[in-house]
Amino acid sequence: MQLVKLIIPKRIKTLHCLSLAFLVLFFVSAMPAFSQDNSPYSRYGIGDLVPASNINIRGMGGISAAYADFLSVNFNNPASYSAFQSFIESKSKRLISGRAVLDVGLNFESHTLQESNPPRKFATGNALFSYVQVGLPLKQNWGMSFGLRPVSRISYKIFNRQMLKDPNTGLPIDSALTRFEGTGGTYLASVGTGFALIDKNKAGGKMKERLSFGVNAGYLFGKKDYSTKRSLYAPGDTVIYYQGNFESRTTYGSLYFTAGLQYMVPVDTTKRITLGLGAYGNWGQKVNASQDILRETFVFDDNLGDVRLDSVYDQKDVKGKIVLPSSFTVGFIFQKPMIMEKDRRESGWTIGADFTMQNWSKYRVFGQADSVRNRWELRIGGQLTPVPNKNYFSNITYRAGFFMGPDYIKVGKNLPNIGGSFGMGLPVALNRQAPNQFTIINIALEYNKRGTTSNLLRESLFRFSLGFSLSDAWFGKRKYD
Repeated sequence: MQLVKLIIPKRIKTLHCLSLAFLVLFFVSAMPAFSQDNSPYSRYGIGDLVPASNINIRGMGGISAAYADFLSVNFNNPASYSAFQSFIESKSKRLISGRAVLDVGLNFESHTLQESNPPRKFATGNALFSYVQVGLPLKQNWGMSFGLRPVSRISYKIFNRQMLKDPNTGLPIDSALTRFEGTGGTYLASVGTGFALIDKNKAGGKMKERLSFGVNAGYLFGKKDYSTKRSLYAPGDTVIYYQGNFESRTTYGSLYFTAGLQYMVPVDTTKRITLGLGAYGNWGQKVNASQDILRETFVFDDNLGDVRLDSVYDQKDVKGKIVLPSSFTVGFIFQKPMIMEKDRRESGWTIGADFTMQNWSKYRVFGQADSVRNRWELRIGGQLTPVPNKNYFSNITYRAGFFMGPDYIKVGKNLPNIGGSFGMGLPVALNRQAPNQFTIINIALEYNKRGTTSNLLRESLFRFSLGFSLSDAWFGKRKYD
């Protein structure tokens, strides 16, 4: 019989996904201007670490080492990029298909600080950009991804009023009001690729052994702006004291690399259950940095704000290094795909765990250590995909997870961090005029607590995350006999 080939070219509409990615990035880049936050612990290290995975993974507690999904981008482990393209085969045709994916996430947070003595509470809310990522299949078992995401953020403003005393007599001298402020954060723009080193699967056949490798390369950049402003005053005092500002501004940026592996193997071919093993990480890296150091006196003007009077010390563009820690994550998943056959209809599920280690004791800023410590974290989670029917709730993927471990910041005592998550994947109705396009709205609800009553400050965070995963057929190659 004559062999007929039908080739579907790369869809022009995929370019719309790329344009939309940059439009979304432009929109969400303005979101921090409308946010409010106040986390005193963000003063240390590189700040508060933000969630480092996409929305659907965070709904499962953050298990990402062995997880791969062709409808979203797992940018934690670049080995997962090899899953953007796959085989499908029936008795009459063979299809090699791939999907381009635009994955965007937003965070809406409610942050509460609690102090035990005296008992006080402070709450803030904000809306923040989480990530924008594009995934593209290149060839069979080979894909790539690029995007931008925040790594950490710094945001605090603290007022401290105290009475200064003579160290010799112990008598009060003046009252002092000190204002501690900090802003900044770290971002990562990256591009990566992942491909299968070993793939013993055949189109339409049973699941066999598969080993994938991937690497991410990017530019890590950010800033840290810390200031301490002090005012002296005393009721009835005829002496006028100028206000002092002690400020340091640090900017940094350098290339940054991560790599990962994923290994899939069947454990029950009858039930189609597979075991996935994964690992990813990075080695300790030195980042180029530049620092401005300022010591000045100033006055406050209602129209102009802080106005400098005299510069006591002003040194600009001091070159140095920031040493970032090495980190690695290992994990596993057991998964069973949803089965939709004429005589067999079964739900799908995934369950797994991750363990992470970060060597923050090596962290240095211009040769100086900080109030940080080595960090470990355990994450456990899973998801359930029911057999779909006319009821929309049966078409939803349900996720849940749990995580625990000490925070990398250590001020006095360790800061235990514990929390849980719940998520859902909500499919959007297909467009009949564009049957290859598929959209999922991912939501995740996360709650975690940092610190206990023995710590000076306790923090609790409730986060609602909203993700949009838009995918479209990149190309398909059909062969008919």
